[in-house]
Amino acid sequence: MQLITESQVAALLTPTAARQALYEAFMQMGRGQASVLARHRAAAELDGAALALSAMGAVLPAAGVMGTKVYSTRNGQFQFVVTLFSAVTGLPLATLEANELTRLRTSAATAVAADALASTDAKVLAVFGAGTQARAHVEALQLVRKFDRVLVCARSGAAEFAASIGAEVADAATAAREADVIVTATRSNEPLFDGTLVKPGAFVAAVGSSKPVARELDDTLLSRAALIAVEWKTAAETEAGEFRRAGPGVITPERVAELGSLLAAPRPRNPQDIIVYKSVGIGLEDLAIAHWIHQQLKA
Repeated sequence: MQLITESQVAALLTPTAARQALYEAFMQMGRGQASVLARHRAAAELDGAALALSAMGAVLPAAGVMGTKVYSTRNGQFQFVVTLFSAVTGLPLATLEANELTRLRTSAATAVAADALASTDAKVLAVFGAGTQARAHVEALQLVRKFDRVLVCARSGAAEFAASIGAEVADAATAAREADVIVTATRSNEPLFDGTLVKPGAFVAAVGSSKPVARELDDTLLSRAALIAVEWKTAAETEAGEFRRAGPGVITPERVAELGSLLAAPRPRNPQDIIVYKSVGIGLEDLAIAHWIHQQLKA
């Protein structure tokens, strides 16, 4: 079995490669050729430190691979590992250090969704947050749409982040009102802006949390959305605060669809439709990118 280090991952993996690997994996899922293992968590304390162990995974028989992602959390700091198994023999293939993989996989999944669902003439991108995922999302989304302006809204670090990418600092209302594509990549437990401000035709990606108590979008925006795309309905309904904390009737089942199904059988899109993409992260994404890395190292 091969051990693939963080430095090897960083040397190989690009946003474009990650996006293509995820596109292919979600297409397989949309065709019914994948099975996803839900996230499970165990928590405890040690000497005052908050500890958690989480695991999730997937089986991609068409790709000949299956695997798990396991990660530790200590006082909010994460360490990630992915283990791959052959779907043909059942034998372990590789274990990957996966911090860099995780940094890119969330934004790559959003880029897959945006490329399929956002308006092709989107010109203004707004990013809520100034951390690792905010930065990764700007990089990934600029590869699928040509934005004239990028707006940054964050409680701290907005000016520095905006300066580093040639963006503008904006308040929440301005960012929500002017953007064609909105990404929320924060740790907020409460909605970041008034959903009435979002323009018709906007694409909104909420990626900041996979905790049922936390939400970045309000019921108004969720009610206005013509479509709410998710990675996997089971995970969204269990883990997403937007789903768990929504009021009765706010999210109707017919407006929710899995990304894989939307890729495999695209739906007509009215230019005025608001589309929401809610991500919580699923093991399919980690497995697909880890498999791509392993294949490159075998070549």
